[in-house]
Amino acid sequence: MWIAGVLCMCAAVASAGFGAWSLAHNQAPKQAHKQVIDATRLALRAMAPTQLAAAVMLTAGGVVALAASPHTALVLLIVCVAGALGTLATGSWQSARFALRQTPPAPSCAGNCAVCTQSCH
Repeated sequence: MWIAGVLCMCAAVASAGFGAWSLAHNQAPKQAHKQVIDATRLALRAMAPTQLAAAVMLTAGGVVALAASPHTALVLLIVCVAGALGTLATGSWQSARFALRQTPPAPSCAGNCAVCTQSCH
């Protein structure tokens, strides 16, 4: 369980690092007169809370794996890792949906959606 605990703690540090990086480096441009919405920046910034929540879950799993008895640690480690993966998957899906909703339609979109492959709606 020691190896699983250390791996879980390393994954928690990586997830927290990516979450902090997303918060620090994906801010909107500071132009008040021009509102530019970049879907990639928006999606990455929306993922930051999810990544931080996954880091907390992985930290809890790592601590339990290092401190508890092997039978209890195994069950709780599986629950924590599954919860962190589920949180990341759901957060990715929801932040992508949110970012696509915030993106304005393409300028070439003239209402002819029958053969269009762009994600306007």
